[in-house]
Amino acid sequence: MLAPPAVVYVVDDDYGVLGSLRFLLETDGFQVRTFRNGAALLEAVAENHIDCIVIDYKMPTMNGIDLTKRLRERDVQTPIVMITGYPDETISERAAAFGVHHLATKPNLEDTLVGHIWGAIREGNGPLAPFAMQESLR
Repeated sequence: MLAPPAVVYVVDDDYGVLGSLRFLLETDGFQVRTFRNGAALLEAVAENHIDCIVIDYKMPTMNGIDLTKRLRERDVQTPIVMITGYPDETISERAAAFGVHHLATKPNLEDTLVGHIWGAIREGNGPLAPFAMQESLR
């Protein structure tokens, strides 16, 4: 019996990117659900089993770090892959504080994203850094 496909939720405010990522991930055998903003994801996340969440860093209203923080405050421990077109060390550090250890960069997501997703699923989130624990207590 074949295992069911891994379920991946993708959040990005760019409709074109969402379509491309859906195509890429479905081609690789994932079951994909897309969201245009963090609020929509927050409404849906508790409803179903999710193997991994892919979150764009730069979005209006709520950026990827803020969305990740809100997910962790709700005790959502689903592995997360952060994607960004503007990589810098502070994004990696802030994301890692909330248990996100995979950062994929645009525009070459097709080369690395699937590997990051499988890596995140295999590793889980690991222990949250003390900073994240303190932040979630505030």
